[in-house]
Amino acid sequence: MAGKADQFKMAFREEGREVLVDLESALLELNENRGDAELVGRVFRALHTIKGSGAMFGFEDLATFTHNLENAFDEVRNGRLEIGSELIDLTLSALDQIHAMLEEGIAGAPEADPMACVEILTRVRHLTGRPENKPVDAVPAAPAKSSEASSEAGAEAKAGPMREWAIHFAPGAEFMLNGANPLLLLRELGQLGTLSVTASMAAVPPLSEMDPERCYVSWEMVLATAAERDAIRDVFIFVEDCCELTIEAGDPASSADSVPRGDQPAQSASTVPSVADLTARALEDKRATSGGRRTYDAPDHATSLRVPAAKLDQFVNLVGELVTVQARLSEIAAQRDDVEVTAVSEEIERLTSSLRENSMNIRMTPIRATFEKFRRLVHDLARDLGKNVELTIEGAETELDKTVIDELGDPLMHLIRNSMDHGIEPSDVRVARGKRPTATIHLSARHSGASVLIGVSDDGSGIDAEAVQKRAVERGLVAAGVQLTESEIFALLFQPGFSTAKQVTDVSGRGVGMDVVRQRVDRLRGSIDVSSEPGAGTQVTLRLPLTLAIIDGLLVNIGEACFVLPLANILECIELTQADISQANGKPMANVRGEIVPYIRLRERFNMRMPRPEIEQIMVVQTEQGRYGFVVDKVLGNCQTVIKNLGRFYRHVQVVSGATILGNGTVALILDPERLAQDAVRETLDRSRGRPAEGIRRQGSGQHLLAG
Repeated sequence: MAGKADQFKMAFREEGREVLVDLESALLELNENRGDAELVGRVFRALHTIKGSGAMFGFEDLATFTHNLENAFDEVRNGRLEIGSELIDLTLSALDQIHAMLEEGIAGAPEADPMACVEILTRVRHLTGRPENKPVDAVPAAPAKSSEASSEAGAEAKAGPMREWAIHFAPGAEFMLNGANPLLLLRELGQLGTLSVTASMAAVPPLSEMDPERCYVSWEMVLATAAERDAIRDVFIFVEDCCELTIEAGDPASSADSVPRGDQPAQSASTVPSVADLTARALEDKRATSGGRRTYDAPDHATSLRVPAAKLDQFVNLVGELVTVQARLSEIAAQRDDVEVTAVSEEIERLTSSLRENSMNIRMTPIRATFEKFRRLVHDLARDLGKNVELTIEGAETELDKTVIDELGDPLMHLIRNSMDHGIEPSDVRVARGKRPTATIHLSARHSGASVLIGVSDDGSGIDAEAVQKRAVERGLVAAGVQLTESEIFALLFQPGFSTAKQVTDVSGRGVGMDVVRQRVDRLRGSIDVSSEPGAGTQVTLRLPLTLAIIDGLLVNIGEACFVLPLANILECIELTQADISQANGKPMANVRGEIVPYIRLRERFNMRMPRPEIEQIMVVQTEQGRYGFVVDKVLGNCQTVIKNLGRFYRHVQVVSGATILGNGTVALILDPERLAQDAVRETLDRSRGRPAEGIRRQGSGQHLLAG
């Protein structure tokens, strides 16, 4: 059973991390909207989830520590305590300790600080008006939890009307297989008031038929408490779907006979149903629906399943190989005049397509959790720097491959820290410049064909291009007097050790952060685009290719070479004839139903010297630069494309996002329409300034790639 216990603890840790992310997000939202009762409830439920699950899986110190925070937000929920900055900051500090307790026992994980825990609990109790009778010198241990919580529950009970509740609790067949412990639930239930328990052994089978991993005992209980039904049901919140549970209430007066309080007059027991009657009635109603036999509610099947990432990687790789083999089968079927082979090929193609979509959906994860965790970073940095900053999020539901998301944390953190320290001005400076006193950092995500665009923008002072170039000259990175484009100047920011800060702070100034961003994005074979307007702010866009994805593409050819354009980008396909070229006076422009669309000849772009066909095809694609056309010789049709990395040797060839293997065994390059359009615009601007086109200077690497 030790192995199962470790498995349950691991599952709790994974779920606990997710709950902590949601809890941190709710706290920071609550800091901005302190009267939002829904957010208070969200915080309370998250704390209750951590406490209940922690106690169930043996994290006693964590459960005890969280219990005190839960009490504080219960006071807020009941209107006896107001939300303030101190409570928010205390709870955020407590989350750091809870996270350390959650990771306890994992190599390299930070350990909880007992003195910090003591200080947090002392201040929380001071806020709630529940100081301890004796000094606290350590985090409460598990045995202390019951007595402390019981005394607090007793204090709450005296503060409100008492009522007796008849509770029937019978664990189901799957109850203990999920790692639940019924005795821990009974102990937590006893913390709500005065509890009397009767165990029923009627369902215990003969020893030869007994399953050692199943609980056959049920309990009939009477609880005298001031708590409401929902508070009692919350005790069973994690196991309610795999147990039989009824909670019946008696009249508040009935508890006066069994639990007298002060000089309250005694009530006649005959005026209300007795607890025994309530219990009997609950059992009778429960058994009436099952023909007199005790039955258990059938638990719902698990709605989610946790699978190691390595297994998913292997699964996606196998699906990718299957897609390649299926493409080969389709080509063989097309070459043979065999109806049966064609039918089988079409059926396998349909099944492979469905399997491909499902496998990729399994691997993809919304970026919301990654974005939300930066709310805490912005909150803490704003406090430390004395600035007013809010974080806004767009496109949180955008899905990325999990391996890409895992690599995004550090780059985004450094970009945000850089914006907070260098870009955003203090409130008084912003007001003097006619801006809102509260600055904004905006995180965004969206798909763009075979890429994902992650944006980090601010409305601060922007980047001083002259100061950047001057600093680069001082450091010998650029020769004095050399004219650089804006994009070339901004690229200097990502050089190792480069910084324009006049002094080093705890936040930035050592020139390390932006270098980390560049290295991490290079490792993902992505690119970085920086745009800035003095006085208006800066935007950094990370373009990350879906290197592990399987996408729908359109297969085209130029001469003997084949290329793939992501189908998601393509709007339409039109013909380009010699007459069309003559009407445009030889300029790369096409008239598409009255709209002038510029186009790029991929043959010329890749320096492929071969005769042109009489009629070419223009693939019209939507890009950030607007509509662009890409001229090819012929469109061969749709294809399912498994994206393969080209390797680090070709990482600078940014117009190609990967390669794929076709059914005939040849390799086709997957083009990035967005990057092709950007390069075309940049070259046009360079020519207008009389400088060599940047795209032409890099053309040699592209030529070598195509030739190989």
